[in-house]
Amino acid sequence: MTTLLLIIIYIAFISLGLPDSMLGAAWPTVRADLSLPMAGAGLISMIISGGTIISSILSGKLIQKLGTGKLTLISVFITAMALLGFSFSQSYVWLCLMAIPLGLGAGAVDAALNNFVALHFSARHMSWLHCFWGFGATAGPAIMSVAISHNGSWQKGYLSVAIIQTFLVIILLVSLPLWRLFGEGREESIIEENQSQYVFQLPGIRSALLGFFCYCALEATTGLWGASYLVQAKGVSSDVAAGWISVYYLGITIGRLVNGFITAKWSNPMLIRGGQFIIGIGAVLLLISNQYVNLLGLIMIGMGCAPIYPSMLHETPARFGKNNSSKLMGVQMAFAYIGTMLVPPAIGVLSSVVGIQFYPIFIMVLLITMFVSSEKINKIVARRA
Repeated sequence: MTTLLLIIIYIAFISLGLPDSMLGAAWPTVRADLSLPMAGAGLISMIISGGTIISSILSGKLIQKLGTGKLTLISVFITAMALLGFSFSQSYVWLCLMAIPLGLGAGAVDAALNNFVALHFSARHMSWLHCFWGFGATAGPAIMSVAISHNGSWQKGYLSVAIIQTFLVIILLVSLPLWRLFGEGREESIIEENQSQYVFQLPGIRSALLGFFCYCALEATTGLWGASYLVQAKGVSSDVAAGWISVYYLGITIGRLVNGFITAKWSNPMLIRGGQFIIGIGAVLLLISNQYVNLLGLIMIGMGCAPIYPSMLHETPARFGKNNSSKLMGVQMAFAYIGTMLVPPAIGVLSSVVGIQFYPIFIMVLLITMFVSSEKINKIVARRA
């Protein structure tokens, strides 16, 4: 039963990844179709992230009330309806309105499933969990690329993903008895009752929160503005650029699949450092005036991102105690979403002023800040040990 439940959780994470990467891939076409400014994607991204922040903060209470299984089912259903709304959109205002339920649906289930896996399963399963998110994130731009190139319609790309999400809702509905057999919710409730009332004063928490902020800002910035950078600064066509962003997410996916096999030999801090180094190389390759080298750079940034997020999440109980994991998981993910909400739109506005050609430099700034914060918390944890 445990294996079957893990498969269901993996499938749920596919649904999380599908819409996450579609906006950036579709935006050059959406922008031309609706006569919008380049920075317009930033507001939609900000609204989505705002919804995820709210729902992830509330995830602890929602888990206690509904249980992880029901919360996952409801959240995926909400995202499916939001994506269906995107597929019928003919205006920028409607896109912004549909971004609200899309964000709310994603946040709670993300925090709930990450906490569930961090408490009950090994580091390799956390990495593979996010590998399945990568499958969805890779498929999203690929579906959008096919819709744009064959039909010239970004709406049909969103409709296709809405249909896929609906099938996942059915799978999750059928799987509800598995969560009850596993006893989900009981252990989490006990842990919740014993958590510290002063989690924000725990040593290293500020560095941890900054690390989550910078990582998700970097990942989202790369995905949201990568296609625009390729089109405007490198002369790549819109449909090819959308496909290349899919390759970026494929790099994340493959990297997390491989990462799951090496977690037994490498510690989480080692995996985080290695990922940061690979991202740095990828950002440098984006500066070179060769489209295929740029493609390699995107792949390397994706592979560098692969181990960082799941490793930081899985470290939460070890860094701050199992009794604080549930609350801190939601808080850490809220800061991650704040990074996703604020930084990509800000970079979009800045790019409109100074030029999209500085896109790799923005990635490097986020990377350096993340590296400094992760090294600080590593020193704090080492002293405590």
